[in-house]
Amino acid sequence: MSRTVVIDPVTRLEGHARITLQLDADGHLVEARFHVVEYRGFEKFCEGRPFTEMAAITARICGICPVSHLLAAAKTGDKLLAVRIPPAAAKLRRLLNLAQISQSHALSFFHLSSPDFLLGWDSDPAKRNLFGLMATDPDLARAGIRLRQFGQQIIELLGGRKIHSTWAVPGGVRSPLAPAAKIWIQERLPEAKATVSLALGIYKRLLDGPLQREQRSFGNFPSLFMGLVGPEGHWEHLEGWDGGEARGPGGAGGSGAAGGHGGLRIRAADGSLVADGLREDDYASFLAEAVEPWSYLKFPYYRSLGYPEGIYRVGPLARLNVCDRIGSPWADAELVELRQRCGPVATSSFAYHHARLVEIVACLEGIELLLQDPELEDPHVRARASLNRREAVGVSEAPRGTLFHHYRVDDNGLITRVNLIIATGQNNLAMNRTVLQIAREFIPDPVPAGMEIPEPLLNRLEAGIRCFDPCLSCSTHAAGSMPLDLELLAADGTLLAQRRRGA
Repeated sequence: MSRTVVIDPVTRLEGHARITLQLDADGHLVEARFHVVEYRGFEKFCEGRPFTEMAAITARICGICPVSHLLAAAKTGDKLLAVRIPPAAAKLRRLLNLAQISQSHALSFFHLSSPDFLLGWDSDPAKRNLFGLMATDPDLARAGIRLRQFGQQIIELLGGRKIHSTWAVPGGVRSPLAPAAKIWIQERLPEAKATVSLALGIYKRLLDGPLQREQRSFGNFPSLFMGLVGPEGHWEHLEGWDGGEARGPGGAGGSGAAGGHGGLRIRAADGSLVADGLREDDYASFLAEAVEPWSYLKFPYYRSLGYPEGIYRVGPLARLNVCDRIGSPWADAELVELRQRCGPVATSSFAYHHARLVEIVACLEGIELLLQDPELEDPHVRARASLNRREAVGVSEAPRGTLFHHYRVDDNGLITRVNLIIATGQNNLAMNRTVLQIAREFIPDPVPAGMEIPEPLLNRLEAGIRCFDPCLSCSTHAAGSMPLDLELLAADGTLLAQRRRGA
């Protein structure tokens, strides 16, 4: 008789889900499933709304990722208007996205994941959180909070509020950067750099010691990786194929380099390029989406390899795997070290944590370079036009990975169809495989009859999902806090064991 282990709800994530581990009749672990169990349906209720409202509407999908949807929607609106936005607007959008990536990565690393690293997998779950970290290392906890505040404050300085801003619009942005805001950012950059430097030092020491097993066993498998790159293969976070004139080294500013159009790149685990220069407009020709009856989360895959063999990963680790270099000195040095530790293509999902810190460095260097550009204060930040196209696809890199917005409109500019392909959905197959690998590493084989689910195992399975920092509110268009259930089921579905806890 087979059994299933179910974790429900999963904690320290955005959204609501559970994990199921399926055992065969001999007690061997055969399958892992990450179930997303709530649904809102943003794609459907956007129908009938003017496309000019999509930036404000889709930003409300999530309080963690509003900037990502704001920018993707605005970029899709640019295409529907068929305009090239003013250079100052392009650079200001880049500044906004750099701030968003840095604050979101700080949240993931310091608030959600570092309690595992610094307090221990076996520590009391009631204390294994940011408050426990504040009691143990108040200076580090405070620095992490201030690093996130730095990114959030830039967002507020640009958009007027930290979340759900309507600053980016089709055709550009609503206002330039105020001189006082520029000074505020410049004055606080040194502190932000010092914090990420401190975090990198601590994390590397942990990788050399107690985190070696996790680095080896948390989702360490070959897959494809996908992300945006610039015209010469540089790290990119905002512009798609043949993007705007504001792209430069590290995506920080300046004129675009000759020699390519940039766009989406797909790299295999052996380092080979599977596809390069892919246009976001053509995403349906190389990506497809599968559905399963046990989850509201879709399962995107690389079409040429089929489902589920076309598994690919997106996000900070994928962006560093697909780019040739970042284009700023400190970030490039950190990228070299990451590749020395993990190989030319890092295949362990645990390395997402390291990649986030490297990307924070890239963001801070990018912000610093952009602030030196006087064009940021140019008042011409919006191109105005009437509707010129009936269909458009916008793409950008959200903190969690590649984000697609695909709209169709009628002659009046009213939405007739929306398709949102979110980073967490694209990582869905990889999250399931990561949970399965962790379970096989830490659960005895075969699983003893009547086995109770210990707290350290529960936490490690959750931590495997936290490597991807999923945002389920975005990916399923789901509501609710993120608790976690784990259940052990027999082959006939009989519940044999269960662990449940709130967020």
